[in-house]
Amino acid sequence: MRETDLVDKIRRLAGRSPLVRGIGDDCAILWPRANEDLVFTSDFALEGRHFTLKTHTAADIGHLALARSLSDIAAMGAEPVFCLVSLAMPPNFAVQRFFKALDGEIGQHKVTLAGGDLARFDKVLVDVICCGRVPRGKAMLRSAAKIGDRIYVTGKLGKPAHRPNPRIAAGLVLRRLGVVAAMDLSDGLSLDLARLCRESKVGAELASIPIARGASLDQALNRGEDYELLFTAPPKLKIPPSLASAIGVITRSKNIRLDGRPLASKGFDHFA
Repeated sequence: MRETDLVDKIRRLAGRSPLVRGIGDDCAILWPRANEDLVFTSDFALEGRHFTLKTHTAADIGHLALARSLSDIAAMGAEPVFCLVSLAMPPNFAVQRFFKALDGEIGQHKVTLAGGDLARFDKVLVDVICCGRVPRGKAMLRSAAKIGDRIYVTGKLGKPAHRPNPRIAAGLVLRRLGVVAAMDLSDGLSLDLARLCRESKVGAELASIPIARGASLDQALNRGEDYELLFTAPPKLKIPPSLASAIGVITRSKNIRLDGRPLASKGFDHFA
C-alpha cells in the first residue's frame, strides 16, 4: 500500500470536523471561537520506552498514544478539539489496526484527527499533538496553587492501566467547579507534585495516598503512568468524594513531606 492510499483510508476515519480544512492540505486550518483560549500539547509514545511490541498490540499503541496527550488536555480543564498524529513504523506494523483503535478513542472523546505524518523506521515512534479549547482565562495551571489549598488526586495510584482513560470529563467538571491549579500524573506523584509546587512556589504536606489494589506505596508515589489528575482547591470549594481524594495540603515551606517526613522526588525522569 502506498502512502497516498493509506492517507485516503485515514481521511475516511477522520469524518466530520470543526476545522476549515483538515487532512489533504499541507496544514490544517482552524477558525477558533470568540472568547476562548486554545491549549496545545505534544507527547511521544516510544517503542522500548513506553511499550514493546511483545506487550502492546498496534491497537494498544494507538490507544496509548492519544491518551497520553488527551491527559494533558484534561489537566487544563479543556475540551479536546483536534489532534495531529505522526507515526514512524517498521514494514510489518499493523498500521490500520493502529488507526482503527485511534479512531475509537477519537470518537469517544469527540476529537478530530486533523492530520500528521507517516514514515518508515526500524521502531515504532508516535508523536501526538492535541489542541483543546477553554473559556478565556480559565485554563487550570500548575502555577496557581495557593498556601492552604487542599491537594487532591482522581482515582487510585500505582498500577497503570494497559489502556489508560484520560480524565477529560473530570477536568471539565473541576474547571467548572472553580479549580484553577492542576496537572496530570504521568511521571509519578512524588515528581509531579514537586513540579506543581515549584511552579507555584509552595510546598506540600501529604497524609493519605489512594493506592491501587496490588500496588505498593512506593509504586503509588513513584511508578508513574497513572494519567490521573493532581489538583488543589481552597477548603471552601467542596470537591465530591466520588470525583477525587484529598491527600494533603499546600504549605508555605518549599519542602514536600509525607506523614511529617521529607518526600524525595523519585518518579520517572527521561534525563535522570
